[in-house]
Amino acid sequence: MSTHARRAAIRWVILTIIFVHSCMAVTRITASLWVLRGGYGESAVGMMLSLFAVGPIFLSLWAGHLADRFGLHRPLGIAVLLATAGALSVLLHEAVWTLAISCLCSGGAISMAIVAIQREAGQMAAEPAELKQIFSWLALGPALSNALAPVVTGFLIDGWGVKAAFCLAALLPPVAWLVALGVPRVTPAPPHADSRERAAWDLLKLPMLRRILLVNLALSACWDAHIFVVPVVGYARGLSASSIGLVLGSFATAATLIRLVIVRYGDRIDEVRALRGAMLLAAGVLVAYAWLPGTVGLMLGSGLLGMALGSVQPMVLSMMHHATPPDRQGQALGLRMLVINSATVSMPTGFGLLAAATVPAMPLWLMAVALSAAQWPARKLQGAGAREAAGGDSSPL
Repeated sequence: MSTHARRAAIRWVILTIIFVHSCMAVTRITASLWVLRGGYGESAVGMMLSLFAVGPIFLSLWAGHLADRFGLHRPLGIAVLLATAGALSVLLHEAVWTLAISCLCSGGAISMAIVAIQREAGQMAAEPAELKQIFSWLALGPALSNALAPVVTGFLIDGWGVKAAFCLAALLPPVAWLVALGVPRVTPAPPHADSRERAAWDLLKLPMLRRILLVNLALSACWDAHIFVVPVVGYARGLSASSIGLVLGSFATAATLIRLVIVRYGDRIDEVRALRGAMLLAAGVLVAYAWLPGTVGLMLGSGLLGMALGSVQPMVLSMMHHATPPDRQGQALGLRMLVINSATVSMPTGFGLLAAATVPAMPLWLMAVALSAAQWPARKLQGAGAREAAGGDSSPL
């Protein structure tokens, strides 16, 4: 593929992830506010958000297998069908159980789409040094959707109600498919015979990959805690849906801006030092978040947290691609999605119970402790990265 064609393909991939991820972002904020307005309480919000992690548990490894074998379009097509069906179920009948179906379908759809898209983007890198920049561009997709979708959703709900938001959620996946048609169909080379016979779990034999997954798990949990706490705290303070959307949007806007910085200066950034610095900043913001005043204060805190957590994904994905055999990168990404969602499926429910029993900000404080503990495996990545840069091979596979 020529340089011009490759850049065009990357642009189509970024647009694809924006539209498919926006469906989940719209569904997530709408489900949270619907449950709160229905008087079901914080624990019900947590249970509803937990459903977004159930689908990936069952579909992530399959998505990785499909991506390694068929490339982008087959798993993405399945994801589009799932997401559309979930949104339509609420439009046909607005109830708790259809909302639950929509959350399940949307979570499963985004896991299938993201695994395939991340693998496709990683394969587009002409050289290893380009990985951080490509993944930074790719990470702009979810960041932009998280910036725009909550704000648009809040105004839609305030102006026209929940069904208007779900109409938007139903339209976004088909648009994602139309955009994805601009990405050339590339059939991956057949994997080695030994790779076909090995389960994705064998990749956990890679020490660097294990550490990356542990760190990524802690950071992902912080993201989940913030998504849970903002609607709960905002509702308790009497903020409108539009204000809550602006707070969430400020988080995503900051994540977008920091990823643009990584795109520009990615080749000068030490991955591990940047990762550990982001973890330190995030822990500090999580501790202080509960005392931030008003909508503006929450937007400022969300922005700082978005800057910290938003810088992480390009680093993590770049390190994962360095640590994984090329013909098993889809499996590795599926395993990452599975590990994160298996551990976090109970977290929103736990966050809800914890917030109901103590104070709404307690989940954030708990995640600050978790981030502090995750500094230990993150510190060990420094040595692994140095050995890899010197030409060592940490892979036993």
